[in-house]
Amino acid sequence: MLEVFARIGSGVPGARVERANGVTLLAIGVPLRLFNQVAVHGDDATEGAITRAVATMRSSGAPFALNLRLGPDDRFVEVAERIGLVPLSAEPWMPGMAMHPLRADPPVTDAEHEIHLVTDVDGIEAHVRVAVEGFDLPEPTARAIVRPDLLRMPDVSVYVGYAGGVATTSGMGVRTGRTIGVYNIATIPAARRRGFGAAMTARIAADAAAAGCDVATLQASAMGYPIYERMGFRTVVNYMAYVDPTSIPPTGSPG
Repeated sequence: MLEVFARIGSGVPGARVERANGVTLLAIGVPLRLFNQVAVHGDDATEGAITRAVATMRSSGAPFALNLRLGPDDRFVEVAERIGLVPLSAEPWMPGMAMHPLRADPPVTDAEHEIHLVTDVDGIEAHVRVAVEGFDLPEPTARAIVRPDLLRMPDVSVYVGYAGGVATTSGMGVRTGRTIGVYNIATIPAARRRGFGAAMTARIAADAAAAGCDVATLQASAMGYPIYERMGFRTVVNYMAYVDPTSIPPTGSPG
């Protein structure tokens, strides 16, 4: 996850990506916590490294999270509290899921739903439109992340699914070694509950298996979790987000 966000996010103007002393700083600048994180990536992570990274994030003004894995990073919970951060929610804000092995044979899909590998700017535009509607994202945020330059990245594959000629589903696969990261699985509200998101996920995994990957990973939303579980994904890590208390939305829902 950190490698993918660093790779994709570093192309955003003004983005800051740093890795030092076992801690990753992702300051992508778009108004989403997921793209503004401090996270532990090594056993050599220290309290000082986390404190400095959090100070940098605070100075950026963007909503951010100190993203700690339940279990491996428990030693830093006290650090989070000491520097004034609080849990974003009582439960983990997202599970990290994985599937192994992958099936290389093309998935069986609805004949009405055609999934295309994006090769041009028109496809990028269609992907952006789906992401904006499917995730309820501000358009500038979606465009900052899904950009035409992704087409020049050999390990990035961008997809759009169409039903009746209308772009309904988006998806992105990002390869790191033998692992395919599955991202941007979104379906516009009018086309939900028809299996399109699952079909998109299966297509990304199948294409990656054909290219030599044997593991797929993703971070699941509450809506997507039962779908991914039925497909064979299993939770391998849970993340707790620690944030500035003033940044928590009034409803208490993750922002």
